[in-house]
Parts: sequence; structure tokens; C-alpha cells
Amino acid sequence: MTLNSAAFLADFTSMSANGATAGGGVDRQAATIADGQNRNWFRGLVEGHGFTVRYDAVGNQYSMLELTPGAPWIAVGSHLDSQPLGGRFDGAYGVLAGAHAAARVRESLTGSSESASFNIVVINWFNEEGCRFKPSMMGSSVYTGKLSAQQVLETTDPAGIRVREALEAIGTIGDFELPVAAYVEIHIEQGRSMEDSGVSIGLVESTWGANKYEFIVHGDQAHTGATIIADRQDALLGASALVVAAREIALEHSTDEHMVITSCGEFNVFPNSPVVVASRVNLLVDVRSTDPDVLAAADADLHARIAAIEKMANVSIERGAEHVWGAKAYDQAGLKLAADAAESLGLTHGVVRTLAGHDSTNMKDIVPTIMLFIPSVEGISHNERELTHDADMVAGVDLLTEVLLRVVRGEFVSASGKAQDSALESSSVS
Repeated sequence: MTLNSAAFLADFTSMSANGATAGGGVDRQAATIADGQNRNWFRGLVEGHGFTVRYDAVGNQYSMLELTPGAPWIAVGSHLDSQPLGGRFDGAYGVLAGAHAAARVRESLTGSSESASFNIVVINWFNEEGCRFKPSMMGSSVYTGKLSAQQVLETTDPAGIRVREALEAIGTIGDFELPVAAYVEIHIEQGRSMEDSGVSIGLVESTWGANKYEFIVHGDQAHTGATIIADRQDALLGASALVVAAREIALEHSTDEHMVITSCGEFNVFPNSPVVVASRVNLLVDVRSTDPDVLAAADADLHARIAAIEKMANVSIERGAEHVWGAKAYDQAGLKLAADAAESLGLTHGVVRTLAGHDSTNMKDIVPTIMLFIPSVEGISHNERELTHDADMVAGVDLLTEVLLRVVRGEFVSASGKAQDSALESSSVS
């Protein structure tokens, strides 16, 4: 193990102590005290290595390493916030790996005859997880113009605390702005395809499409013992039927070529009393697929079933907020660059798709973007048992360093921000 690798693993261990849970994971939901402590820890770490740290209007954290004064910026990053009782690796690995890789790139260029065409900024995106404040990928959505800063700042958590208040409480809000020419992200896979195939590095070729909906099921409060079934307007029954319908849709619309995944990740029952028929249930349902036509058909089926559920349960179902992104490819030139970098380091690699959403899902819509994966043990994620082996983490940092070095040399995008050599789209990276 090299000194750099040992330093990275030591920093990862230190970072994982922030918001640590008894089960070996972390709980650092966006803009909580634990998230603020970890942000400040990371700031201290990178400032000690010569980075300059700033915050924008929605709490995105920018750690800048200037290599060539006046040059444009390449961004690398992920997120430090977590799910409740989440894993240590999801998101946080990519931010720390980005900082270490950036510092290594500087060391590589120092004293050499090479000069960088770009500077590097490591971005910790605010509220990627979307558990305390909805929707997910909030900070990168503002950066890419998909949400307004004002809308985000006024968003409240279940306790009624606004994003603005929460960010001010942990002191990580500002007015900084920084355009970037390209974006690179490395992340744990959060699936088991890489572990099953035995590769060290995943080159992400595309995202799955995802349609995420908030539904509000309206019923009428009543006594569970005194109200006969015929007179009930049970919101919980209607919501439960919607959850079952979502699972049936996944099974019925999946094919050997294109899988459909559906889930209900949040479920709030009111008044949630043991002797009261529920008057209201708020729930989130999402539908995902690799193919836009398959996704559209599954989505239409979900909404077509609502009327029947309303009639069966004697309730009304209101469609609330939604968060949607389409299946879309990453830059082929970026895949080719990353594949060449992996081969130069002797790392096994393969092309994968991402089932989960990441901040790169947003960034790829505005700048050339490279997305990389390292394996997850048994595919476990959003769980305290989430695990990636040290050797895989180290290999990921090594690859990210090589990728960033090539990018700042100008091998991915030009100083004008245009992707290099469109002919690479036909190149093989498998």
C-alpha cells in the first residue's frame, strides 16, 4: 500500500466517525448538525492541503485547487449527506476521493514540464439524498437550472424547518458561483453487477429513467371498532393498494431486455392511531426503467389503476409533487478516456448503467460528464451494512487521479468546454 493510499483510508476512517451510528453506518441527513460537522471536517481537511472553500446560495460546498491561474474549472464530486441509518460509502467516498485525486494531480504536475489547461473544484452537493428535504439531488438541480434557489430555500422538512434556516444554522450558505467546463464523479455501485462480473471499475454509460411521484390519499377519520366496513373511507387501504399495484406493474412490465423497478420509499399515515381509520396517507411511489417506452407504459399503467383503487377503498387520490429524469447516455468520449485510464493502471473494467440517481444525472445535461463506479459488497446500500473493500476504494482513487490528470491536460474537453473528438463515440470501451 502506498503512502497516498494509506492517507486516503485514514481520512475515510476519520470522516466516517462524523454522524456514526451504532450499526456501523452514518446518519448525516442534509443540513443536520451531523452533516454540518462533517462539512466542517472536510473543509479543514482540504484547506490544510491548499484548497479554498466557498458555499453557494443553496449550500453546495466548493473546494477549489488552482493549478493554472485564470484557467477554467473541471468539477469532481458527489455528496456528504446520507440517508437515516445509511452507509458510510454512499456519496461521501466520491467527495473524499475527489479531494485526494485533485491533490495527487497537483503533485504530479509540480516540477514537471506539463501545465494544466484547467483548475479543479471538488463539489459536495447539498441534499443529494432527499430524505429530510424533497426532492433528491437538490443542490445539483439548482446548479443546472432545474430548480430555483428560492424554491429550494423555502422547502421545509417534516418539522417545518426551511432549508434556508437549516443551512444558516450550520453556517454553510453563501453567494458563491462557479461555472465548470466538465464534471467527473466516482461512486459505489449500489448494486451487485460489478461484484458478480468481477470487475474493479464500472464505466457508466447511461442512467435509468425514473418517475417519482408524491400521492396523497384522502379518506375520512372514523372509529376502527364502531365503524362498519361499508361505511369506511380508509386512506390506509387505498395507499396500500397503490403500493401493491406498483409491485404488480414492475412484474408485469419487466422483460428480459428491459427491467422495470417500482418502490414506495416513504409512507406517512394520519392520525396514525391504533383505534382510528386513517384520514390521510402521504406516500412516494417511483417507477424506473432503462427504456423510455417501457417506462412510459409502466407509468401509464400506474396512473390508470388509480380510479379503480379510489372506488375500491372509497377514497380520493391526489397527485402531488413529482421528480422525473429520463434515461440518457453519458459522453462516449468520457467512457473511452476512462477505459484507457483503467487499462493504463491494469484495472479490470466494464460498462454498466446506473439504476440510482446521482448528481452526475443532472450535470451530464449541461456539461460533458464522466461517471465511474467501484463495487458494493452484495449490492447493499442505504443500509448500515453497506460495504466496499479497501482495495476497491484505493483502486478507485488511483483511477480517478489518472482520469482527472488527463482531463486537466485537455484530453476530454477543450478550454471552450466542448468535448474532444466526437469520433470517439464509435470507439469500443467494453
